[in-house]
Amino acid sequence: MLGLSAGLSACNTVRGAGQDVSSVGHDVSRGANASQNAITRSTNASPR
Repeated sequence: MLGLSAGLSACNTVRGAGQDVSSVGHDVSRGANASQNAITRSTNASPR
């Protein structure tokens, strides 16, 4: 609970918190796509 409140205090607003969560989601998606592309290239598999 303390960690959550410390993290949210850095945002200052609910909108800021939403933007932070969205940013993390986008980063995870980009990482997943990069990993998938790397696996596809290394195995010479055709992408879906």
